[in-house]
Amino acid sequence: MSMNIFRSAKILALSALVLGVASCGLPRSGPNKREIFSGSVMRQGDAFVVEVNDHVTRATAVQPALGFAASLRNAGVMGSDTITPGDTLSLTIWENVDDGLLVQQGANATQLSEVQVDGSGYIFVPYAGRIKAAGNTPDGLRKIITEKLDAQTPDPQVSVSRLAGDGATVSVMGTVTGQGVYAIERPTRTLSAMLARAGGVTVTPDIAKITVKRAGKSGTVWLKDLYENPQMDIALRPSDVILVEQDTRAFTSLGATGAQARVPFETQTLSALEAIATVGGLQSGMADPTGVFVFRNEPVEIASVVLGRNDLIGDQRLIYVLDLTEPNGMFMARDFAIRDGDTVYVTEAPFVQWQKVLSAMTAPLGTANTLNSLAN
Repeated sequence: MSMNIFRSAKILALSALVLGVASCGLPRSGPNKREIFSGSVMRQGDAFVVEVNDHVTRATAVQPALGFAASLRNAGVMGSDTITPGDTLSLTIWENVDDGLLVQQGANATQLSEVQVDGSGYIFVPYAGRIKAAGNTPDGLRKIITEKLDAQTPDPQVSVSRLAGDGATVSVMGTVTGQGVYAIERPTRTLSAMLARAGGVTVTPDIAKITVKRAGKSGTVWLKDLYENPQMDIALRPSDVILVEQDTRAFTSLGATGAQARVPFETQTLSALEAIATVGGLQSGMADPTGVFVFRNEPVEIASVVLGRNDLIGDQRLIYVLDLTEPNGMFMARDFAIRDGDTVYVTEAPFVQWQKVLSAMTAPLGTANTLNSLAN
């Protein structure tokens, strides 16, 4: 009888010790499943905990759309010979007399090089006066100058050529090989051609974004879409600013995964399964595949569809749950899209905490035995 009482006392003492060790805050990578579910709105928390299914994957598959507005897409290709304010022109004038107005004695032609088109689009030609050059082609301007000079000298012949000038340039900056100011010329009248002229991008094409700023407005497109969709290869205009940037989207990986880090996107779209693979997968000795969580502040429009409610106001905290052990668990993880700012968290398996408890209990005994051996 006394032996049974002694054994019962040992069991109670051991149970108390286990509970005491478990409650003293053993090291772990984050909250467990029970603690996460306790934060649910259904349990007076402030987050909606939602199991991922086909309805959820469709409702949350919305991705920010990139593209150019119609005002940029519909702008026609600028004529390569159209003169604009700021251009530089070269004029050659021949006169059919020995002693002409402009031609020096002994010569039959005069060269007016680097004639600047002013901000109002005009140039000045001696004996022809102030002439509107902007908006004309070199041939159109040639005819105007010829008519003006015809009243001053017999049968004048005029040649006009347009050089690259400040008025017909764009600025290219960002992650390109050659940042700088480039003239819009015949081979570089479209966005893709100008990027090639600047040496191309210096980041992975899949995550390169191109922004064009024009007249106070701007539009952004993926580099990949620029080449795949001819509509996005817009015509350029003088003073356009072209900015090439690397995608800045990222998600955070925590818990029993291969890496605890902020992870940048490497592709335009990223699924939960790809996100887990990107950080090295689940830790086989620690992870609970039934407890894969995605924490997100969801826009009210999407949250309303996911939850089937129409009384929500403002962004909502949603916790999406993936169970990779379910028959379709891997498919759900493959179809569920990760978005910028998401936190992917994998809980530890329950037995991991028990292992930590047992280790915490047996460690002092091992230390005591070692000290006892040394004492003897």
